[in-house]
Amino acid sequence: MATSRPIQRRDDPRKVTGKAQPSQGTPSSKGKPVSQGKPTTQAKPAAARKSGRPGGKPGAPVRPATVGDWIDGARLRTLPLAIVPVALGSAAAYLVSNPGWHWVRILLCLAVALFLQIGVNFANDYSDGIRGTDRYRVGPSRLTGSGAARPRTVLTVALVFFGLAAVTGLVLVILSGTYWMLAVGAVCIVAAYFYTGGKHPYGYYGLGEVFVFVFFGLVATAGTTFVQVQTVNIESWLAGIAAGSLACAVLMVNNLRDLEQDALAGKRTLAVRLGVRRSRVLFGIFAMLPYLILVFFVIFYYAAPFVYFTLIGILPAVIIVSTAKAAPEYMVAMRLTTLTALVYGLALGAAIAF
Repeated sequence: MATSRPIQRRDDPRKVTGKAQPSQGTPSSKGKPVSQGKPTTQAKPAAARKSGRPGGKPGAPVRPATVGDWIDGARLRTLPLAIVPVALGSAAAYLVSNPGWHWVRILLCLAVALFLQIGVNFANDYSDGIRGTDRYRVGPSRLTGSGAARPRTVLTVALVFFGLAAVTGLVLVILSGTYWMLAVGAVCIVAAYFYTGGKHPYGYYGLGEVFVFVFFGLVATAGTTFVQVQTVNIESWLAGIAAGSLACAVLMVNNLRDLEQDALAGKRTLAVRLGVRRSRVLFGIFAMLPYLILVFFVIFYYAAPFVYFTLIGILPAVIIVSTAKAAPEYMVAMRLTTLTALVYGLALGAAIAF
């Protein structure tokens, strides 16, 4: 493999010539909300470009990515969002489990969640890259969008991880005897791909947070509990809401960072639809809702109050997001939110189980 990686092109939206230019409703750095109109363009619309190469550009030699590039492409910093619901769901299952911990099933649940998360990350890399969306991004470069890897290769890697999630899930279903969960797993994989894939990806219509809340919150947490003890208790549902809310907070701050660039590319995330000011408020709601839910656990579990110490991570993130003016500030807030989500999930899981 090559030892160097091509630098992804990142166009300044104010200096783009012959490409999409923002309409009058395009969000500005002052936080004005976006209009419902599409950005005007002098180039061929992204939807009409042929897939198979980043941004639909004529084929230029693609330099192979390094091992480090592929590791970066897996977006390891997002993996805590897969760990949290498994930890919480397993703790809730332990409350009603006669033989104690179901370690094999817990590890299988964790494997499914991690494989699915990595598969989503590579699928997003592929889909955003072939649409040309990543041409405008200001965050870390992507394999497809930067030209470091061929689109078909990135798609293949995504499908491999989806396949691993499916096989692991099948083993889990056989061990637990919950065969109807196969349908749930299939829906999870389909929803993961069409988040940014297909002709009409729902992530481009402001529904990304819905997907994250449902599948990386409720389904992942309650599903983890169910395959272990064949029931779902109130602790599992509430913990699932908390996990989903924190995952939505991470997605929201990510989309706030890329708001102007997504608008130029025609990717109408929830942040683009709401505008900067309302998106900041919604981030605060997502970030603080888990601490409201925590009141229930404080009443019934003596160690639960200690989870409130994780506020030392999320409060700075809320302050940064509410005042951020540049991408690096949003990146700091995203890291704080992700780390807080992990510590919150592990701490609350320990409080429930012990």
